[in-house]
Amino acid sequence: MFKHYRLRDYDFKLIFLVLVASAVGILAIGSAKESLQNKQIAGVLVGLVMMVVISLFDYSMLIKLNWIMYAANLVLLGAVIFSDAGDTGGGAQRWLEIGPLRFQPSETAKIILILFFAQFIMKHKEKFNTFKYIMLCVILVAIPWVLIFKQPDLSTSIIVLMVFCTIMFVGGLSYKVIVGILAVVVPAFLIFLGLALQPNSVLVEKEIIKQYQLNRILAFTNPEAYATEEAYQQINSITAIGSGMLNGKGYKTNEISSVINGNYISEPQTDFIFAVIGEEFGFKGSVVVVLLLMFIALECFSVAAKAKDLSGRIIAGGMGGLVAFQSFVNIGVATFILPNTGLPLPFISYGLTSLWSLYIGMGFVLNVRLQSKKNGDKIREG
Repeated sequence: MFKHYRLRDYDFKLIFLVLVASAVGILAIGSAKESLQNKQIAGVLVGLVMMVVISLFDYSMLIKLNWIMYAANLVLLGAVIFSDAGDTGGGAQRWLEIGPLRFQPSETAKIILILFFAQFIMKHKEKFNTFKYIMLCVILVAIPWVLIFKQPDLSTSIIVLMVFCTIMFVGGLSYKVIVGILAVVVPAFLIFLGLALQPNSVLVEKEIIKQYQLNRILAFTNPEAYATEEAYQQINSITAIGSGMLNGKGYKTNEISSVINGNYISEPQTDFIFAVIGEEFGFKGSVVVVLLLMFIALECFSVAAKAKDLSGRIIAGGMGGLVAFQSFVNIGVATFILPNTGLPLPFISYGLTSLWSLYIGMGFVLNVRLQSKKNGDKIREG
């Protein structure tokens, strides 16, 4: 379970990037909702301990519990929908309350699925590109995906699919299979979008998507018609980001027209934290945040390239894909280049379940790095 590692093999660059991003988040949350700043600080400290502890465990041993992780994940996701412990917030049932503990299982599901498939694909790598195993992987991700989608949580379900695609690609999916899948998926998506945009959409009638989800898509295509409703927060978000110009209005600006002081965005400490950063720290601050998240994702991909085995590549590559895709969607929503969907900005938005899940995932990435090809022959069993 434990190995003896050399301190100089530790990926301090990744830790530094994660901590800097978390520090930016603490500052932005302090401006958006000061009462939550201390909770975020405590969350980062706990997350740091989790990350360091997990980084010292041999990931090859831990992921052998993949079926237990998978089953526990389904139980938690099912409990959100079907048990009295499920807690409703923001119009959706996404939280689970067990005693004093309140958390969002869909956030932990992202990490668990990465770990599960790291072991599953590694075990069946010789048969991975057969139709049987590709369909088996699809079924295995579809079960938790449906439970997340039914909460309803469209945004997280989209990220789960993006991460799954990353896992399959890193896992060695044949390019011929990828082209074949794209030949089916792209037209299917266009048909789905066309049906969604039709008046009295059949997708809403059949309860495939909710009316409010359709309204968000319509608001993206025609923001003027929804300026006081679904497009309201995004319009105010880009206004705030634009008003920050190059240098921003300053930390905790006292301008009454600011996003925070004017209450133009509800709960800015979560999904629209980037608007707070853009307004107060300007274009320079926004670029710093984008670069930080990009470098975290790239460092994960770098660790994946050096991993000692396929499971390590999937863990590091999956985490890199998670940070990259979730950051893109969150910032895309805040800048109105994507329809509105609620997702936290990794390491920066308020939300302890999301924060701790990411720190746990990064702990596994750090262990993959410690056992990389270069360091593997230098590690002796403890």
